[in-house]
Amino acid sequence: MTDTVCGPAPGTSLALSPQLRPNAPGRIDTEHVVELVGQLLAALGEDPTRDGLVDTPARVAAWWSAFLSPHSVTAPTCFVESELSGQLAVIGGMSVWSLCEHHLLPMNLDVTVGYVPDGKVVGLSKFGRIAQRHAGRLQVQERFTRQITDEITTVIGGDDVAVAVRGTHLCMSARGVRMEAARTATLHAGGRFTSDPVLSQQFLTLATDRWRNA
Repeated sequence: MTDTVCGPAPGTSLALSPQLRPNAPGRIDTEHVVELVGQLLAALGEDPTRDGLVDTPARVAAWWSAFLSPHSVTAPTCFVESELSGQLAVIGGMSVWSLCEHHLLPMNLDVTVGYVPDGKVVGLSKFGRIAQRHAGRLQVQERFTRQITDEITTVIGGDDVAVAVRGTHLCMSARGVRMEAARTATLHAGGRFTSDPVLSQQFLTLATDRWRNA
């Protein structure tokens, strides 16, 4: 058996035809999506004009438009807590839906965030909004985990942040090997979470306890 290399074969052109070139960033051509979904249904041997399917292309296009519309970015709400020192804060149970960019199939991502407040705490809803914003696009779980970590690091003004994500991917459970129980866990940590084994273990214990009891 010979090894294969990910990506296009040498010399393969990745140039897109004019019809497949992307729109301007953030712009969704809803009318074109409706047309393409109708063409897909026809290519699958269906009649897009029959009862039950006649409105399907418009519904699918509306969903894509809503899912990929940028979420508004609001300034984080922070609360001064000058007596806090060295306390671990863990926020879990943030379940969001995203789309695997390799197969365009849904993935459910359960997010747990840990951080060490230093004189201030972040409003809890901010963590959920960050997770939702990064989930609302074509994604891979590994990049999603890193993006959340990076943004929370910026919000708190320090790198004592850890993010654990447990994903259920339909591209693995509903296609290919079709392993319904398969789960993917990713972890990205910085600051004291990489140098303090006790702090790291406390976070992992709280994160994985939720996963075991889910």
